[in-house]
Amino acid sequence: MKKLNCKLIVSDFDGTLANSQNEVPEQVVNAINSYVSDGGIFAVCTGRILPSVLPRVRRMGLKGLVIASQGSVIADIESGKIIRNKTFNADEPSEICAFLEDIKTNVQAYFKDGFYSDLPEGEKHLKLYEDIIAVKAEHSLKPLSQTVSLCGRQFNKVATLCRADEQEELYNKIAEKFGERFDVTCSAKVLIEISPPGETKGAAVNFLCSHYNVPIEKCCAVGDNLNDVSMIKAAGVGVAVGNAVQALKDVADYVAATNDEHAVAGVIEKFGYINND
Repeated sequence: MKKLNCKLIVSDFDGTLANSQNEVPEQVVNAINSYVSDGGIFAVCTGRILPSVLPRVRRMGLKGLVIASQGSVIADIESGKIIRNKTFNADEPSEICAFLEDIKTNVQAYFKDGFYSDLPEGEKHLKLYEDIIAVKAEHSLKPLSQTVSLCGRQFNKVATLCRADEQEELYNKIAEKFGERFDVTCSAKVLIEISPPGETKGAAVNFLCSHYNVPIEKCCAVGDNLNDVSMIKAAGVGVAVGNAVQALKDVADYVAATNDEHAVAGVIEKFGYINND
């Protein structure tokens, strides 16, 4: 059995663990399973909602915890038991949805087991998104600002789908409105997400370290996008994959290969064990 260096490795899913075909290569799965067999803890931390990511990590044969919805939902992979579920206060999701409606952009509102969308059923961008996350949206005849206020559900995040060339302008507009009250981030080139304050991937990394009694300096976090900045900064070793946005590379301790070059397998070999180059 090889001796461990970083005892906890936390990886983003899309664009990091998964390649451009949205698949986790066998080489990466084998590296993860070997690391876990040697006593390491591997955790997936994603902006996806729980019903999108949980089946995927189960099929990979992973044990431990999965962190979903930008860090606000944490569950045990094997049992599905919810360990942590942080949501907006009662009126906040409706307020956010109303603002997005006012600026004429679409709205997605996420709860623990699914999400609402105000895009029409079958709309091509929504359908592509549903195919990627493997979860179908729920719809309402009312504006979502009214639906989320009246439905009795608790919400973990609100988001809008956008064109890549419009993301920066739209992000700035949303961040100007809500940036001081909520966490506003981008997990993909076509998605802007608003989460409860402090419910970031970085906070989730700290939770995992406490849960597993792992010193933060013995934790490695790997990601590719702006929503990974907080966990890259929180972990003892912060890694950006080669295909990451420049803003993440700028704060990372190390830039690895791309997600199409089995980046996470290389990270495990380099930082997961003692006496590796």
